[in-house]
Amino acid sequence: MSRATKIGLQLLVSSVVLAFLLWQIDLGQTLDILRESRWVYVAASLAIFVATTWLMAWRWWVLLAARGVHEPYRWLVRMYFVSYAASQVLPTAVGGDAVRIIEHARRRPDVRATAAGAVVMERILGSAATLVLVAVALALAAGRYEGVRILVVLELALLAALIVLGLLLFSRRIGRHLEERLFPLGRRFKLDGPLQSLYRTMHEYRSATRALLAVLGVTLVAQLARVVAIWLCGEAVGIDVSPIVYVILGPLLFFVQMIPFTLNGIGVREAFFVGFLDRFDVPPEAAFAAGFLYFAVSIAASLPGGFILLWRSVRPAAPAGS
Repeated sequence: MSRATKIGLQLLVSSVVLAFLLWQIDLGQTLDILRESRWVYVAASLAIFVATTWLMAWRWWVLLAARGVHEPYRWLVRMYFVSYAASQVLPTAVGGDAVRIIEHARRRPDVRATAAGAVVMERILGSAATLVLVAVALALAAGRYEGVRILVVLELALLAALIVLGLLLFSRRIGRHLEERLFPLGRRFKLDGPLQSLYRTMHEYRSATRALLAVLGVTLVAQLARVVAIWLCGEAVGIDVSPIVYVILGPLLFFVQMIPFTLNGIGVREAFFVGFLDRFDVPPEAAFAAGFLYFAVSIAASLPGGFILLWRSVRPAAPAGS
């Protein structure tokens, strides 16, 4: 399937989902809610999104340094903003990760596998932090809200998948089996070399326990801050639910945004807000408005990356190390 076909299908799915949502809600009431939004809350949400970008870039810096690759922190921050801008037109947040891997490979061709491994490990630790937040939220919500049982099942399934992934990455015994049996299958597609390089790079993180724990801790702080940003979007449109609800909603939303059903999660994100908050008796119009504000904040937070891309397009490329 060509890239153009994939994008066309994603846009089609987005259009169908959005059309269904708009058919289900009172559009006029939704627009009224948006017009009456408390924009101070929206501005605070945007400030949190922008500020946490520096924390995200610090994670990247730590993981690279743990593998002996040292890059200027300011360059990593710039690339994080660029990845945000790219993720607005690429499928899911993973598209932004791919941009960072490609940009780093261009800058440092000698450490391609290490650059890719750092980004992938960052994503894995981000998923682990998300599961921790969901687990804490479900524990707090136990006995307070009905309908969270299915979320507990989902949490356990994701936790089991993460444990399996951890064993695949860090177990020496399993690593030997992978190299002896699985990776040779990649020769048919000429992927055995890149797969082995990436796996070995990530496997070596087993000796960087302090770095992994530091990144996990900072990720928890950053994700919790972004949960607060989502809560502010809800407060801006007058949604009155406990912050605990957002501690459940936020991490699950982070997972949903990684699913490449639509371009930049358009439609799926708003449907998630409406479907999830319906469990807590939030009107669909208010839930849709909160999802739209969250989308607007995400777009605004990506603007610095768009300006960086525009600036790079009209000036010569900077030398490595800048």
